[in-house]
Amino acid sequence: METESLNRKTSSSSPKNSITNGDGETKTKPISNGSDGDDGGGGDVTLKAKMSLINGCTVIVGSIIGSGIFVSPTGVLMYTGSVNLALIVWIVSGLFSMVGAYCYAELGTMITKSGADYAYIMETFGPFMAFIRLWIECMIVRPCSQAIVALTFSVYVMKPFFPECQPPEDSARLLAVCCILVLTFVNCWDVKWATAVQDIFTYAKLLALFIIIASGLYQLYLGRTEYFTFENTDTRVTSLALSFYSGLFAYNGWNYLNFIIEELKDPVKNLPRAIAISCTLVTVVYVLANVSFYTLLSPTEVLGSQAVAVTYAERAFGVIAWTIPVFVALSTFGAVNGILLTSSRLFYAGANEGQMPEILTMIQIQRFTPTPAVLAMAVLSMLYLTVSDIFALINYVGFATWLSIGVAVLCLPWLRWAQPNLPRPIRVPLIFPIVYLIATVFVTVVPMYASPVETGYGILMILSSIPVYLIFIAWKSKPLWFQKSMVTVTRFLQKVLMVLGKTKPAQV
Repeated sequence: METESLNRKTSSSSPKNSITNGDGETKTKPISNGSDGDDGGGGDVTLKAKMSLINGCTVIVGSIIGSGIFVSPTGVLMYTGSVNLALIVWIVSGLFSMVGAYCYAELGTMITKSGADYAYIMETFGPFMAFIRLWIECMIVRPCSQAIVALTFSVYVMKPFFPECQPPEDSARLLAVCCILVLTFVNCWDVKWATAVQDIFTYAKLLALFIIIASGLYQLYLGRTEYFTFENTDTRVTSLALSFYSGLFAYNGWNYLNFIIEELKDPVKNLPRAIAISCTLVTVVYVLANVSFYTLLSPTEVLGSQAVAVTYAERAFGVIAWTIPVFVALSTFGAVNGILLTSSRLFYAGANEGQMPEILTMIQIQRFTPTPAVLAMAVLSMLYLTVSDIFALINYVGFATWLSIGVAVLCLPWLRWAQPNLPRPIRVPLIFPIVYLIATVFVTVVPMYASPVETGYGILMILSSIPVYLIFIAWKSKPLWFQKSMVTVTRFLQKVLMVLGKTKPAQV
């Protein structure tokens, strides 16, 4: 028997297969070999719930703590002008992320589908708005973020070999490609491998930051506080808004566990716990790490450094300073893994709704991993490695991310009004989404005036989703030759990757 690409126009009388039970645990039926007398020979191939609370915490912490804390101190200080205001931005960015995560806890336990805000917007505002969110996240935010983190990994790995200058740009990009390819293999092979990588590297990055924090607290004890002032503060509202782009970029990832909620055991209990533990831990660590940087480094030194942690280590640790770049490289390596692990599930969720190519709905029949979705994410990320300006990438990501997440948070009060009877294991006071939405308007509208070129490109990227939606999704009567060619490509990829969808494949 050969597998053929799945026909999405199945009979309305056929029951849809559910992949989660009442306890939130994912079940997987064995794949039939065709000898049991059924009519199709295939069974359900779905993602399994293998992730514990600890795994959930390490996914969030590992996804958040990546390149941001080591790159963004420069970006935040660039727009605030003073150390004290920069620290305030870091604190407010953490609180802002906590409020958003709290809102997502209600949405995630109410709509228990993989895909996070994509699933919430689909449920609330319908397929068109959901596709725009999917397009922004899949085509801009996730691959762009992964490219930034992979490049940072490369720079820190190579920094000990180029102590007096910047590593060669082409070499850094090639090493970033190698990083993405290795983690692509891990994520295609086994979810347990991917979560194990996430656990190990999360502990490594926390150890590195705890070492930096401990040394910084010792410097405070010695009285090194001369740089903690409001001197040279930039009071322009536009600059303050742009400083939040860099600060919030460092916290990006607090919603990533929602994207793989179908693989989390007992999500109603574990999702809010994981969010609360992780966001609190990260905020405390980020603020203390920044305090440590400024005990030894002047604002001028921070602004002149592309690897703040390395510069700090050279001043603080002397002959063992090489250990910090190693730890930072481990940190960013784990962050690339976290982005890849969760982002591939977004492709998978979009394809299940018919808004991505059908091949992305399919699961590897032996490894039970969304292999096509993982590969798609890896390819897009490597394309973004052709862009060299990291801070321009951060601005593109910031505008698109917070605009989209703001729309997702809007789902919470909207569903309270439109569907008040939906089960809500967690009920968030409405003041939280209202405050979050007001802050989102500030960090998206103000930079349009302050940085019109970057935001203009961001808007164009978002608007590019409209013709794609009209041609590939809204237009149902596509030419027969196009439909046949898509079926042929899908069937070929199924055979090469050995993947099946959740429904029965047709016989040839």
